[in-house]
Amino acid sequence: MKKLLGIMGAVSTLALAGCSFGAAEGVEAAPAPLASVEMVMPPERDPSELQVLFWNDEQRSARFRDMESWFAGHEVPAASNPRALEEGTPLPAELAQEIRSLMLETGAAGVMVWEDGGVRFEDYALGFGPDQRWTSFSVAKSFTSTLLGAAVKDGFIGSLDDPVTLYVPGLAGSAYDGVSVRQIATMTSGVAWNEDYTDPNSDVAAMNRFVVEYGPDAIVEQLKGLKREAEPGEKWVYKTGETNLIGLVVENAVGLSLAEYAQEKIVEPAGFEGGLFWMTDPRGGNIGGCCLSLTLGDYTRMGVFALEGGGDTVPEGWFAEAGDSLVDFESRPGFGYGYQWWTYPGSYGAQGIFGQSITIVPGDNLVVSLVSNWPTATGANRGKWFQMVGKIAAAE
Repeated sequence: MKKLLGIMGAVSTLALAGCSFGAAEGVEAAPAPLASVEMVMPPERDPSELQVLFWNDEQRSARFRDMESWFAGHEVPAASNPRALEEGTPLPAELAQEIRSLMLETGAAGVMVWEDGGVRFEDYALGFGPDQRWTSFSVAKSFTSTLLGAAVKDGFIGSLDDPVTLYVPGLAGSAYDGVSVRQIATMTSGVAWNEDYTDPNSDVAAMNRFVVEYGPDAIVEQLKGLKREAEPGEKWVYKTGETNLIGLVVENAVGLSLAEYAQEKIVEPAGFEGGLFWMTDPRGGNIGGCCLSLTLGDYTRMGVFALEGGGDTVPEGWFAEAGDSLVDFESRPGFGYGYQWWTYPGSYGAQGIFGQSITIVPGDNLVVSLVSNWPTATGANRGKWFQMVGKIAAAE
């Protein structure tokens, strides 16, 4: 347990930042029994080696594609019937070169452009390749949201308007009384939270302390001590802690870890070719707000899965709603937040620190996947890639 707590302490730092399968178009429902999800443990390491935000450039480039060797987690095997990513019409040579130049400028490890049924661009850097996996950071939030939709479709969660305390009774009597599952999905609970990565006294920084002190009870112990700052539904605040809470809601309702449920509801129906690694916490469950690893092709398959509606995995229209601007950002017209998806003018997507993203442009039948080793966790590179997606969408 001591080792696991040490690993989870580092993962808290990362946060700073019998079923039938509804197959996506082009993927047959898998008839074969599923291989088991396995728990994997890394070699024993000094906790000082696990402080991801303090890794240098060389360490990030090597370790972001090998997180299984650094953190405990669940290994989910590839789909029994992987989806082929067909070759499409190449992007214009000038645009392709512009993408490669931006990759070099921003420290991108891989970019894939899928449009109208085929891959129009694919390239790699930083020693990364198509058969390797790269960590997602907060891109995982959109996976957790998808599993929330699956739990609703399967009847494990009666309604998004159910109270959170129905699924996490330990929060009864806290600021989460009267907060719905829908409100934590949109991060509008009204519960106060400080996600300042530079403030050692912030709530997100305190996650590590709660893990060390409370182990498996860390999520509930931290969240039940928070205060209310607004009525539920009235104020949006980005809270990694609440995505961890969504994960807890889903795991409690379904009775499976997120990774096990993802095998049934995402990996198989989306046809992942490289499997999935998802970090665990001291409960033995998965971290809802962070830390799964995928091949670049499987980032794209997830985007295509969402673009095509998710088959029978989620309620009809789920991704249209989840990727809609349920919260509008007044300071940035056209931008907002859905169910753990960021929304943009004409598109939506998943984002993670250090430059991971899946951007979905429904009107152009387009998915752009990006994995990176940015020199800082956040910054102007996000805007550069958003502009690039616009150029790609406008290309012939």
